[in-house]
Amino acid sequence: MKLKAILGVLAVFIVLWLTLPTLVIIPISFNSAPSFDFPPKDFSLRWYENFFTDPAWLRSLGVTVQVALLTTFVATISGVAAALGLSKVNFRGKSIIENLFLAPLIVPGIVLAIGMYSIFLRFGMLGTLFGFVAAHTVLALPLVIMNVAASLQGMDPKLQHASASLGAPPITTFFRVTLPLIAPGVSAGALFAFVTSFDEVILSLFIQTPALQTLPVKIYRSVTQDTDPTVAAVAVIMMTISIILILATQFFSRRKKARS
Repeated sequence: MKLKAILGVLAVFIVLWLTLPTLVIIPISFNSAPSFDFPPKDFSLRWYENFFTDPAWLRSLGVTVQVALLTTFVATISGVAAALGLSKVNFRGKSIIENLFLAPLIVPGIVLAIGMYSIFLRFGMLGTLFGFVAAHTVLALPLVIMNVAASLQGMDPKLQHASASLGAPPITTFFRVTLPLIAPGVSAGALFAFVTSFDEVILSLFIQTPALQTLPVKIYRSVTQDTDPTVAAVAVIMMTISIILILATQFFSRRKKARS
């Protein structure tokens, strides 16, 4: 009983340690003073108004959402195809291929960023929408593969064999049997891909140009060059979007399980 109480207190301490730095930014975003005072003396919505009326901030938000959606689309399709391919074949050196797919999660971000900067500079991809989507897809793809591969491991292959034995072509078996069964893994992978692209800053710093900047890059520039509290409002907006996405995914996942 005593050990359980100690573990409970330790768990509460860890939760507070993880969440308090994030929660502190919320009252700061409503501060009326032109600084990062905490606790704020007066409350105001001026920094939210500044964000939604500043074309530079809105342009960065639009670029970020556009890149995140395209990255999610490309990474999800590529990740599902890669996970299906790896689950269907067995060959010598398969583990090496699997580790290469997961390499972007292991390699330090700064190393990856320098390498991509060199390649993109050679091919004129710096500061382009295609370059951003390609770079973010490299980071998001392993997350999709991991989630889809976990769903495939829990799927009964007899269902696919039954569909094939009844005369269904492979494409029909995929869309009518395989995809519904691995849908939770696919949706989780897509969510991770979107959030990864939405929050990514290291790679984006290397491949951005003044004409095309994502919101995290804009935040980094604002923090390092001035003390504009609009950054706090932007951080709260990004945090809210991430929480809504996670809650929505959990809601639809539970609803799907309840129906099944």
